[in-house]
Amino acid sequence: MSELTFRPREECRYDLVSLGEIMLRLDPGDLRIRTARSFRAWEGGGEYNVARGLRRCFGLRTAVVTALADNEVGRLIEDLVLQGDVETDHIRWVPYDGCGRTVRNGLNFTERGFGVRGALGMSDRGHTAASQMRTGEVDWDHIFGTLGARWFHTGGIYAGLSDTTPDVIEEAMLAARRHGTIVSYDLNYRPSLWQSYGGMARAQEVNRRLAPHVDVMLGLGNAEDFTAALGFVVPDSDAGPGALEAEKFAKMVATVSAEYPNFTVVATTLRTVRTASVNDWSALAWLDGDVFESVPRPGLDILDRVGGGDSFAAGLIYGLLERGDIQAAVEYGAAHGALTMTTPGDASMATLAEVEALVRGVGARVQR
Repeated sequence: MSELTFRPREECRYDLVSLGEIMLRLDPGDLRIRTARSFRAWEGGGEYNVARGLRRCFGLRTAVVTALADNEVGRLIEDLVLQGDVETDHIRWVPYDGCGRTVRNGLNFTERGFGVRGALGMSDRGHTAASQMRTGEVDWDHIFGTLGARWFHTGGIYAGLSDTTPDVIEEAMLAARRHGTIVSYDLNYRPSLWQSYGGMARAQEVNRRLAPHVDVMLGLGNAEDFTAALGFVVPDSDAGPGALEAEKFAKMVATVSAEYPNFTVVATTLRTVRTASVNDWSALAWLDGDVFESVPRPGLDILDRVGGGDSFAAGLIYGLLERGDIQAAVEYGAAHGALTMTTPGDASMATLAEVEALVRGVGARVQR
């Protein structure tokens, strides 16, 4: 694939480095947050989930850059990350004050939802170590230059945590581009994240500031998200029902790429929520004016929807890095996202063999 030029694998320690916050996810299982008496602990975070999926499912070498308060919760998160085999050398450990007045680790309570009861996420992440990161604290030239990385991934969730996180993201993006590292960014607009921080207008300001440094933009799934995240008005589609989403997506990308010609690939998942446990699922990607569609999966059974989009990103990145084929990339991403939503927790539990089998159309019969 000539449109994206990747650094040689042999000169890089990492295939991908991600920047973002890792929270402790507390999962009440089949119960509600408000009525639960026990919670299962996982780790999770939009940007980190991509690195973990690429490592555990696709076998690539990944690392995460973040910060954690140095206490027992932080060390629990570290232990969970280590189980995912994502390198932790670039975690900044911030001294804990004994109470959390100045620094703490983020918590994310997540209900899976079922039927007519939608999934529910409630974050508790104020004053976290990751949100307080500042420019100059990470030696990005060492990571991207001395050590070497083929791909850098971050996103709008981390950008929305504080006044300083967009600065850290921009510093990292500029360093990545200096060293020939591909940069991807997932817009991942969450109204609850921005509601006390300037709302949609602030999100648009931050995303538009960072967009000129991005090679692969993720998360432009519909007109509402597109408008919320970047502030563009999307033309209506003239297509019939079967081609509606693809044509609307093509018009969205035509609008945004006129302002940001640095976008080489734009990709998104498409999700229609029938119930919390049944979704229609597919994906689209744009490259050089053409739109590529995944196999649609209507009526996909959902156990836990959190992490599906991050797993799509991981599969897409794998397809671009290792297969060099945009159609294969969108299929790997859609299949990986679908499989991740069949298991609990943010992180992928799928194998590469399972992803490839789903891409080939192998069904869900028992494997003996």
